Amino acid sequence: MAKLLLGKEVTDALNAKLQERTAALREKGVEPTLAILRCGENPSDLSYERGATKRAELVGVKIVNFILPEDVSKEELLATIDKINADSSIHGVLMFRPLPKHLKADQNEICNRLDPKKDMDCMTHLSNAGVFEGLNDLGYAPCTPAACMEILDFYGIDCKGKNAVVIGRSLVVGKPAAMMLMGKNATVTVCHTKTVNTAEICKNADIIVSAAGVLNSLTKDYVRPGQIVIDVSINWDPDKINAKGGKGAIAGDAVFSEVEPIVEAITPVPGGVGSVTTSVLMKHVVEAAEKV
Repeated sequence: MAKLLLGKEVTDALNAKLQERTAALREKGVEPTLAILRCGENPSDLSYERGATKRAELVGVKIVNFILPEDVSKEELLATIDKINADSSIHGVLMFRPLPKHLKADQNEICNRLDPKKDMDCMTHLSNAGVFEGLNDLGYAPCTPAACMEILDFYGIDCKGKNAVVIGRSLVVGKPAAMMLMGKNATVTVCHTKTVNTAEICKNADIIVSAAGVLNSLTKDYVRPGQIVIDVSINWDPDKINAKGGKGAIAGDAVFSEVEPIVEAITPVPGGVGSVTTSVLMKHVVEAAEKV
């Protein structure tokens, strides 16, 4: 059986350190503060907001909510971002995406209006540049791939000289995860929908980060003994038995029952990467507050 890389263990350790850091900041008269900027009442946004608020309370980060209607104008949204940028008591901002449909064409302009130093989830071009250049003074990496790195670090998985395969090339997970793995001195291959022989490439990897977002896409044909599998994706499996004994539950990319008996270690879904992301968000806020 594979070792389960449990997000709770990583999160508990992160939270303990963050509580110490927020206490130290308060002794200096600094209250680490995160602005949450939301347009409309998207259920997934509301769910993440509740989780983030709960985590913030636990570690000592203050939350300030900026709630705008779904039909908000571009001008009003930009004015709200400008207000957050100008408020020195706010150290970070999380703006929920995707933005409402009528703002989709302006999403780049809107995201880049954020001050990169307050951009907690890598929404600006400058923040992305920081990830790709390995710099930590141009904003912050996306919380999800950063959570993957926290898991690897916590469990003492040394990436130096290892072959790592990232499945997926999105700016949200795939590309930044590849850059961050290279920053850990891994040799990285990125596979995507146009890749030929993805299974064969994955079998040669020491570490697999699967962010395809396709249920059951990572099967036993992709893995071998000795590998570390970080399953990032959150998919809906209508056939999976949930906690209440009924059908329908979240699942990753991996066919867990096939992959887990083969590999050395794997993150479960749920209970893996996703559970670490809000602690990483809080870590970014604390880091921003410490730079003030």
